[in-house]
Amino acid sequence: MPKKSLWCSLLSMSLFCSGADTLQAAEYGELVQKDGKWVFKETEDPVLKLMHDKHLITDEGYLKATDRTGKNWIEPADAVLNQRKDIDWVHYEKSLLRLPDWLDLGFENRTRFESYDHPWRTSQTIGGGRTDAQIALRSRVRIGLGGDGPLRLLFEGQDSRSFLDGDRGDFRDTTTVNQFDVLQLLGSFTVNNIFGTGLRTDIHFGRMTMDFGRRRLVARNDFRNTTNSFDGFHWQIAQDKTWRIRAFAVQPVIRDDVRLDQQYHNLLFWGTYLESKHFSWFQADAYYFALNDQRVPNGAAHRTYSTAGGRLYKDPRTGEMDYEIETSWQTGTRGVTDHFAHFQHLDLGYTFNLPWTPRLVFHYDYASGDRQPGDSQDGGFDTLFGARRFEYGPTGIWGPFSRTNLNSPGWRLIVTPTPNVVLQVKHRVSYLAQSKDFFGNTGLRDATGSAGTSLGHDVELRAQWAVTSNLDFDVGYVHWFKGSYFDRLPASAGLPAGGNKDSDYFYAAVRVRI
Repeated sequence: MPKKSLWCSLLSMSLFCSGADTLQAAEYGELVQKDGKWVFKETEDPVLKLMHDKHLITDEGYLKATDRTGKNWIEPADAVLNQRKDIDWVHYEKSLLRLPDWLDLGFENRTRFESYDHPWRTSQTIGGGRTDAQIALRSRVRIGLGGDGPLRLLFEGQDSRSFLDGDRGDFRDTTTVNQFDVLQLLGSFTVNNIFGTGLRTDIHFGRMTMDFGRRRLVARNDFRNTTNSFDGFHWQIAQDKTWRIRAFAVQPVIRDDVRLDQQYHNLLFWGTYLESKHFSWFQADAYYFALNDQRVPNGAAHRTYSTAGGRLYKDPRTGEMDYEIETSWQTGTRGVTDHFAHFQHLDLGYTFNLPWTPRLVFHYDYASGDRQPGDSQDGGFDTLFGARRFEYGPTGIWGPFSRTNLNSPGWRLIVTPTPNVVLQVKHRVSYLAQSKDFFGNTGLRDATGSAGTSLGHDVELRAQWAVTSNLDFDVGYVHWFKGSYFDRLPASAGLPAGGNKDSDYFYAAVRVRI
């Protein structure tokens, strides 16, 4: 298909799309690696070139900074814990200051404008249904010690704040604001050939962020303005990229918008995670997570959950079908009530061998809800500490859909016009899994079930442009065609004025890393 005809067909849909030339995680339009390199690093970094031309850095320093193959990449203490794309970029100050290999320094700032109309959360009834526009600012500093030695240390501080959020009815909580806090403060100990077996083992201790699997249950938040972190221990043993086993025992950090975050002795989280990549067409994960949350004196709010599940998948490749299946089952108690819930996910995708490498993916998610609130059985799935932007759309001040009481099919189309531009369109239809349970974390519920289950459908357009690994832009728009559920809600449900009308959300973000 010629580029012109492809472009015309996309325009005729009046929709942008998003995608990636490769393949790992390309289905959600994230920036990805290809043959060990970041695709947006195929062009020369202009800042490094200027520094080199002005003799501010040496030839050796220039080559070291521009080599992203991994040969000269010195792993930070959290390399095993988090996605590399979130923690690896060219650190200009390291080259400019000619810092030794055992010392690393990095800064990051993301500024995002976002706005939406016709709020639907019960907490926004006092706002009279006014449009909520805010500016989210997230700044980070990273200081690493130890180089590529067996013992490494890392400090990462984060300041998250939001502006224009002081009006009545504006959305604000600890997912948007968390000022001047310690995101990570950890040490790691690595042995690359334990007892001559060729296996690598890592031990982490302190405060850390973590990604597991597809990040649906435990994640280092990306789009959200604040980030999950944990105090405790993490261990892994691995054989190259073939398999690895991870285990952890931590206390989740409870965020406070102004004061320093803290952990509680009566909030514990632990688990194990196995990843097998022996077969490219049949990669498998298996996991078990346990949560014991008894922070509040009211025993009815205590959560004691065990979550077990697995994931089968095949990474996307040009000209091939791929898939992902994940199932999670949750048992335990919520207060004095028995808890039994589950979550099911299915992806089917195909990457076409055409200009712009278009990729089409069909999704389906089912997260159980509580069939009869107030009885002896709680059925609402708890997503624990997972991320949802990559699946359900932007979070931030938006994020109406979450991984609980949800029945949602959908599709998305992804294209890559150039190696560093990613465009996508996503469409999902959403229903409540159980009509009498809450709609996610919105506070909305019709205990009679007479409002039905139709939440409507939403269309998302997204464009990402990574100029270099140090500068990228992200722009998106969502239109939510609200369903009959909002028209039928009783007045007692607390829907804000005009909350039954369709909502539009827009955001524009720029991230600078040095």
